[in-house]
Amino acid sequence: MKANKLLLATRHPAAVPLPFEGELPSLRGATAWLNSPPLSAADLRGKVVLIDFWTYTCINWLRTLPYVRAWAEKYRDHGVVVIGVHTPEFSFEHDFENVRRAAKDMRVSYPIAIDNDYAIWYAFANHYWPALYLVDAQGHIRSHHFGEGAYELSEMILQHLLAEAGRGGFAHDLVSVDAQGAEVAADWDSLRSVETYVGSERTENFASPGGAVLDKRHLYTAPSG
Repeated sequence: MKANKLLLATRHPAAVPLPFEGELPSLRGATAWLNSPPLSAADLRGKVVLIDFWTYTCINWLRTLPYVRAWAEKYRDHGVVVIGVHTPEFSFEHDFENVRRAAKDMRVSYPIAIDNDYAIWYAFANHYWPALYLVDAQGHIRSHHFGEGAYELSEMILQHLLAEAGRGGFAHDLVSVDAQGAEVAADWDSLRSVETYVGSERTENFASPGGAVLDKRHLYTAPSG
């Protein structure tokens, strides 16, 4: 029901108001910035802001990147600021040079807040990679989405917030992307396994007959059925 109301609101701005989910938290906890000088909530007033929590090895985030990149390019001259908040999951993702190289390789040219201390993560009470927050020109969070998908709805809400701010001049057709490599969307119709990790410490539901053999080479067989 909520998603349907939001969809109606984007198509008919006066029909259903988008909710207010709180104020844009402070970004001062960033330990560094890439592609931009440090930005504050005050600096962003008057802009529609898209906050994207990511970490560069997260496959779920990688599949969303073509859309975030396309939105940043399409709307940057129309009052939208996209900010990628890089909050590391693993120890090597704390390394600034690793993040810088990954951002360059992945063509992430919009501002990146390095959140090595999780200060911004906790300020948003966030728990997910990826997580998308849409903020209006008055600094209010108006929508969020966790995980992959909801690309059309997210972009329509973005356009709705631009309309609220009196911004126009952009094409209202939604972006289309040509994802390649790791950015290609999962084949959700055929997937039969949940997310797991390579490595014994965090692997769950190991199904090979005989179980996992740790700390030495072993030839595994696929489970029957």
